[in-house]
Amino acid sequence: MQGEQRAVRARVSGTVQGVSYRVWTRGEAMRLGLTGWVRNEQDGSVTALISGPDGAVTAMIERLWQGPRGAMVSKVEIEEAADNAPTDFRIL
Repeated sequence: MQGEQRAVRARVSGTVQGVSYRVWTRGEAMRLGLTGWVRNEQDGSVTALISGPDGAVTAMIERLWQGPRGAMVSKVEIEEAADNAPTDFRIL
C-alpha cells in the first residue's frame, strides 16, 4: 500500500494478553509492510507503535479491533506519533 508515511501509537484494551495478541500483531504488521513494535502493559492492555504508508497503517488499525482467536477487544485508542520506528516489527 502506497501513500504518505504515518506513525501511530495504539493502545488496545480488553482480553488481549495471554491470547498471542503480540505475535498476531507482528504477523499482521509484517504482511502489511509496516515497522514498529508491540508490548504488553502492566494494566493488561497492549501498546503498539505502527509506522508505514498511511493506507497500510489505517488497515492495521482496523485489524487491531479483531485480534487473534481468543481475543476480545473492547477499545482501541489511537494517537499520532513522532517516534522513530525500528526498521522491522518487534515484540518488546
